[in-house]
Amino acid sequence: MSIAPTPIRILLVEDDELFRLGLVTRLSQEPGLDVAGEAEDGETAIAYVNQQLFDVVILDVGLPGIGGIETCHQIKKIHPQLPVLILTSHSQPALINRLIEAHAQGYCVKGVAAETLVLAIRSVVAGAFWWDAIASQEIQTAFQHSPSSPTVPALAMADNPLTKRELEILALVARGKSNQEIADELYIAPGTVRVHVHTILRKLEVRDRTQAAILAIEKRLVSL
Repeated sequence: MSIAPTPIRILLVEDDELFRLGLVTRLSQEPGLDVAGEAEDGETAIAYVNQQLFDVVILDVGLPGIGGIETCHQIKKIHPQLPVLILTSHSQPALINRLIEAHAQGYCVKGVAAETLVLAIRSVVAGAFWWDAIASQEIQTAFQHSPSSPTVPALAMADNPLTKRELEILALVARGKSNQEIADELYIAPGTVRVHVHTILRKLEVRDRTQAAILAIEKRLVSL
């Protein structure tokens, strides 16, 4: 007799009651997803993550009070391993850097297809990060027009400390692959991937996979 996998516990933070209700209804229909908490503002969301265990936070960027970005920053400061997926009504270039600085794992524009949102949720919970197509283009465009990024340390190509295998894994991280997906593609054990990712973060002097991916794109350490 097989045991059903533990559902992904979601904290949904959205001040628009009708939108939140629709999202709860849709996500509740998805096998393996459980909207375990709802909040209308950032202060309530922060209180929730300090009281309950969640696997992911879906966070509206335009919250009342302290706002979505500051809420994300505070949640990640307290629980750095808790993925935060941002929802917003508009894709704005200036927003992207602020989300990266707040250590958000994902970004989706409201109105995205439900299947895409579900995929984004599962991706960030699996350890990947998720930017929609518009945001990804804006990130790459911003790097093309900026000699350096304030969110990651500079790394000259001549000083690239990574091995060939580490560069392979970094390229897959930059494409949003989870450890399991990287292991499957390279025919190595997931534990080996975790060791390589840890080494990559240490060598590049970055805090997480998102910063490593951004640095990889910025410095053209890998090709997407």
